[in-house]
Amino acid sequence: MDLPNITTKRETLSDNAYQVIRDAIVSLRLEPGQMVYEAELGSTLGVSRTPIREAFRKLMAEELIEVQPQRGARIAYMSKKKIDEARFVRISLEANAFKEVAKLWNPEEARFQRLYTQVKGILDDQKKMVDEQNFDTFFQLDEKFHYTLLETLGNNTLISIINQMRGHLNRMRYLELQETKHMRRLVTEHEGIFDAITSNNVELTERLLSEHILLLEGSMNDLIQKYSHYFRL
Repeated sequence: MDLPNITTKRETLSDNAYQVIRDAIVSLRLEPGQMVYEAELGSTLGVSRTPIREAFRKLMAEELIEVQPQRGARIAYMSKKKIDEARFVRISLEANAFKEVAKLWNPEEARFQRLYTQVKGILDDQKKMVDEQNFDTFFQLDEKFHYTLLETLGNNTLISIINQMRGHLNRMRYLELQETKHMRRLVTEHEGIFDAITSNNVELTERLLSEHILLLEGSMNDLIQKYSHYFRL
């Protein structure tokens, strides 16, 4: 199992364990249906079972891990219903959040100047990852683009809800991107969304973000058929 040792990280061990395991689930390194064990993961990550147990609790709350009585824990299978629900929630909440950022955008304010520089840096890094075909880092930067803009509002409840829902959707997005190779198109869409935000164009921001989230929906049924062992419908 190719997971990083986390003993030297600054954050708490349980938070770190949660993030590392969650990333492995989303990127399908821990596959749907795979059994996982506290002791094994603790050994792999270089921590005791306690942080792993706490991470499991969080992941069970997100329904990314399921408890198997007398057997241990299992990575939850993917579900079309869950994915559709997550996509609906994400469009509903994230579109409204991005619209609010577009309303608030003021290039004269220092915080928006800093945000502009930060987002442009993310987009430049994404382009480099497209050229290098570095899929994993590209996907991380994709997440960073969205969260950087969401964090502008300072609404931790919003971010928490979206984060919980994105786990189910992101596994499908990861699978879809591997198959469709739409990386460059996604960067172009990010640039369009950000241009709409910085132009205070609320309606265009909403439309572009919704289209962006729905981009990969069309390939879902084909992927479910191809990777049927990942799904429990």
